[in-house]
Amino acid sequence: MSRIVIVTGGASGIGRALAAALVRRGDVVVLADVDGDAAAEVAARLGAEGPGAATAVGVDVRDADAVAELVDGTAERHGRLDLLFNNAGIGMGGPVEELSPAHWDRAVDVNLRGVVHGVQAAYPLMVRQGHGHIVNTASLAGLLPSPGSAPYAATKWAVVGLSLSLRAEGAPRGVRVSVVCPGGVDTPILDKGLPADLPRVPTVEAIDARELVTRFSGGRLYSAEALSADVLRGIDRNRPLIVAPRQARVMWRLMRLSPSLVLRVLAAVAARRPEGPTADGGPVPVPTAEVSGGTPPR
Repeated sequence: MSRIVIVTGGASGIGRALAAALVRRGDVVVLADVDGDAAAEVAARLGAEGPGAATAVGVDVRDADAVAELVDGTAERHGRLDLLFNNAGIGMGGPVEELSPAHWDRAVDVNLRGVVHGVQAAYPLMVRQGHGHIVNTASLAGLLPSPGSAPYAATKWAVVGLSLSLRAEGAPRGVRVSVVCPGGVDTPILDKGLPADLPRVPTVEAIDARELVTRFSGGRLYSAEALSADVLRGIDRNRPLIVAPRQARVMWRLMRLSPSLVLRVLAAVAARRPEGPTADGGPVPVPTAEVSGGTPPR
């Protein structure tokens, strides 16, 4: 039987790859994204390919009422909600001394509150149904220290904690919860920068995000399509944590075995100075880029 699925941040990157894989499985997918036009284009293409179906809704996950309307409307239209992917989010990096409260607020509003809004809307519904699966997208930065990307890491650690806590709470009530923690993934976000309405971060402007993430990922980025296959396999097996690719799992296990070693290595990486106009100060940051479904590109 086809599942009824919502994917936030579904217009590009990981969200689009997940939606495509789900439609190929025959599921009915609602793509929600802050860029409603882009989501509609993706949904039309996926729906034409089948065998499942896809529709699109423009939603800013920072708006709790809009997220609740998305979830309730989907359940009313189809009679249930089987899967919710809280995938929308934004990157936020740079040396802490260059960041403003506005950077922290944006990261928390999208990456944490956006997930909370999805949970608050879908979890009670799934409890009433007696079944359902919530899948929250975090990051490897939610399992490891992430020098140069403190706001992003803080929100992703919070998403991991929220997800595992909700998993334990929901299991006796028939609700499953998983959290996805990917390493470096090849998506368009690597070619974007900070939203234009936020203060400038000079160190971030001085780096090539794609080159940096590729280097930190061992010279090759993981594809969103490969990650989506890992995620769906993890969901089928009801995995609590879905960590991919293999290199990310190795780093995660090393962190569990020897946190002090990982911290020393990351401190050494952070001490390296970037090339360019900011070469006289600050750590090399984890790149900052918008993730689909967060705040609108400007």
